[in-house]
Amino acid sequence: MKPVLFTLEEANLLLPRLQEELIKLQLLVQQFEMKFEMLQQLKDNRRSGSRPAGGGSDDPFFELESQLEFMRMEVELAVGNFERKGVLLKMINPGLIDFPSMLNGEEILICWKQGEERASHYHGYDDGFSGRKRFPDAGLTN
Repeated sequence: MKPVLFTLEEANLLLPRLQEELIKLQLLVQQFEMKFEMLQQLKDNRRSGSRPAGGGSDDPFFELESQLEFMRMEVELAVGNFERKGVLLKMINPGLIDFPSMLNGEEILICWKQGEERASHYHGYDDGFSGRKRFPDAGLTN
């Protein structure tokens, strides 16, 4: 499958929807981490001999582990949604998204970091975020 290539304008038109999806993904990851921490504490308490009140089940962790598995699948689906749009989600927190593009016959990545109003920089595939340069058509604002 040939990768999707974006112009700077197309990247910025897609950005508001991607930002909404990113915020939902960040919240989901935060909830997953909190629930995982809770499970670890419950397991630690059980190992140290203290038992949670009321647990009549053979596996007192089954429900929490099931919720975590479902949340993990939700995270994978959300990450996959970025890929299906042709963008590269490089980091969830803080959000870092790359848009494959071409500039002067060279394959590049238009990059956006959460907190920036719009995508206005790019870097080569091997340069990474630290090699960012201002996109020629990005204008003087931002």
